Amino acid sequence: MKRLGLIAAAAATVFLVTLDQDVGAATATSNSPETYKQLNLFGDVFELVRSNYVDDVTDDTLVEGAINGMLTALDPHSNYLNSKNFNDMKVQTRGEFGGLGIEVSMENGLVKVVSPIDDTPAANAGLKPGDLITHLEGQPVQGLTLPEAVEKMRGPINSDITLTIRREGREAFDVKLTRANIKIQSVRSHIEGNNIAYVRITSFNEQTDVGLNNAMKNLKQQANNKLIGVVLDLRNNPGGCSIKRWRYRMRFSTKARSSRPAAAVPTTPSATTPGPATLPAACRWRC
Repeated sequence: MKRLGLIAAAAATVFLVTLDQDVGAATATSNSPETYKQLNLFGDVFELVRSNYVDDVTDDTLVEGAINGMLTALDPHSNYLNSKNFNDMKVQTRGEFGGLGIEVSMENGLVKVVSPIDDTPAANAGLKPGDLITHLEGQPVQGLTLPEAVEKMRGPINSDITLTIRREGREAFDVKLTRANIKIQSVRSHIEGNNIAYVRITSFNEQTDVGLNNAMKNLKQQANNKLIGVVLDLRNNPGGCSIKRWRYRMRFSTKARSSRPAAAVPTTPSATTPGPATLPAACRWRC
């Protein structure tokens, strides 16, 4: 019982975030003798590792590692954030941070570029979605967690860092980037012809609402309130705040399918717009 109390107390310090999952599909199951048997097994392993591992490890490290293992065994979309990582994620969703200007995830132990952010050092250097970052300053990223790798890529403004990139179809190569203060202008727009609005949303963050509202207001004025349609460009948009994405789905509806990357959409609201197929925000980091 003492061991189970330790596990429960440690688990109570955890902040767990799962995004874009069907929460209705998960139902609570009643505790059974088998449940407590499995918890006893975990407690036995916990005690053995804590007592006999070659290096000293803290209880927090063991519990966090166990939780991460449990979630990654379930699916690639659930993610664990401790208080530090959760605060880091909130910094990202505010749309301003220091770093290189790339949205990244983890794939097979390497850092994968989900999307470079427009007008940032990473975008200007030619990084592309799908690029794999294998080394930071000559040190391999394998063995690092994604938050650890992101922390290494962030740093003081005007400081340099060298990334080793693996890109399909060519040999690995190095890219030297200078860190900058990244301010994400998530909405860009202009008028095509006299009455078609072009709106590009590069990511969904706390600034997107205001940016989109201002863009649509200005575009309507430029078209003398005679807009006949909107081109909504979500290319390379890595996603972001789920609530904000849903709000934009309610606002735009794609009725005419096209093979072109950007699709023309009407200005009438609808709830049927499919969103871009992206990883949940908790699985991605900006740096």
